[in-house]
Amino acid sequence: MSTPNVILCQCDQLRAFEVGCYGNSVVRTPHIDRLAGQGVRFDLAVTNNPVCTPARACLLTGQYSRTCAGTADNVFQDPPPQERSRLRDTTIAEAFKQGGYDTALIGKWHTWGHPNLVGFDESIYPCTPHRHYGQQYFENFDTEGFVIDEFTPDFEIARVREYLREHRGNDQKPFFLHYNISPPHAPVGPGNAPQWYTDMYPPQDIPLRENVFDDGAMAHSERWFKIYTIWDYFTRWMQKPTDRLPEGMTLRHLIGWYYGMVTVVDDMVGRLTATLEEFGLSDNTLIVFNSDHGDNLGSHQLFNKQCLYEESIRIPLVLRFPGVIEPQTNCEQIAQTIDIMPTILDLCGLTVPASVQGRSLKTVLAGDAQTLEDNVAFIETDAIFFERPCIGIRTPTHLYSMKLGEDLRRIEDDAFWFFDMRQDPWQANNLIETGEQRDVAAELKDRLRTWNQQTPWLDAPACAGPTCEPPFLTR
Repeated sequence: MSTPNVILCQCDQLRAFEVGCYGNSVVRTPHIDRLAGQGVRFDLAVTNNPVCTPARACLLTGQYSRTCAGTADNVFQDPPPQERSRLRDTTIAEAFKQGGYDTALIGKWHTWGHPNLVGFDESIYPCTPHRHYGQQYFENFDTEGFVIDEFTPDFEIARVREYLREHRGNDQKPFFLHYNISPPHAPVGPGNAPQWYTDMYPPQDIPLRENVFDDGAMAHSERWFKIYTIWDYFTRWMQKPTDRLPEGMTLRHLIGWYYGMVTVVDDMVGRLTATLEEFGLSDNTLIVFNSDHGDNLGSHQLFNKQCLYEESIRIPLVLRFPGVIEPQTNCEQIAQTIDIMPTILDLCGLTVPASVQGRSLKTVLAGDAQTLEDNVAFIETDAIFFERPCIGIRTPTHLYSMKLGEDLRRIEDDAFWFFDMRQDPWQANNLIETGEQRDVAAELKDRLRTWNQQTPWLDAPACAGPTCEPPFLTR
């Protein structure tokens, strides 16, 4: 086999529970399911930070967000500055470039610095605020941008097709393509996608997770419903007369529209794999599909992400590499975002940079082991819903969490959460309060404290504020 091509396909805010191959019987994801059936699906995949910018930084560097970015915050700069105060160590794009690959970014960027300064030969990416029509894009070092009126996933997959067409010849260098799909991140619902997607899932057909109820009442928030359905509601500070919700809207409507955007993602994956087959690239291309983080979607009466509940941290992770990886489902290994970079490089025979903090899962993929010896994930987030940043350790059976102080360095509460995920998958019974399983809790507390002490922080400048100004936000 010749040197393999690599496509790292990431979507935004897709929790694992809303994919067919992860057990959802309502949502339609035949292309992702097919990809999983041809490769390896990690049932216990988690993000190392359930927030967009730091999660993406983790993916690019194979490092925890504190180490690669020096913060757990989001960033909001358009176009991104042409400097590199963060992501200072070798990125996955740079590792592939050093290995003789062409490298490209197509789709969402939303992390620190400019993509062309961290290893991408070419890039085209949208403005940070999600908008599926009338979106502004930047290409390479263009700072003016241009606006498109078509549905953004269609525009981006068309650019993917152009890129793959250019790289289909046998005399071409191998390529590393980082393809980012913005859905199912808000906005969702009517006006934010073609109607067949917004009408696809009637609210009465939508299953609800047990933890969306509080004393029998289904989660409901007019403010969050508007954030999910009105594309610029979160980014502006004034109300408009048009800021109205559909009459009678409930959580079932919201999740149905979210499902529609999940099917958008699936259709893009289908068009990607069909293009690979058409151009004769399928057999020699490693595809990795994942999400940056999940979505609470009403569970625990919360919306969005940024907490250590399963709905925020559990993500899909599928790898397909024909002739190299045998199809299987792994239900025992905790696979984290920072493991993706070393795993891909290892599979392609490239050197894993010493700066990487993740672990290669190659031995698990090869069937030489069901799990790695160190089978845990460490997670950190600013956790806006709980007033303080949080850190946690997720094992195949438990989750333990602590609160940090405002300075992010000091542990303020070393016994915040402790859940037995086998007996309590809905995270309704905090064992800290009952005192159960004290030995397990003590072990996880010690491991999390040690990780917090030993994992270095990058000394980086404060995050800049929004630079995306009108007329874009008012167009």
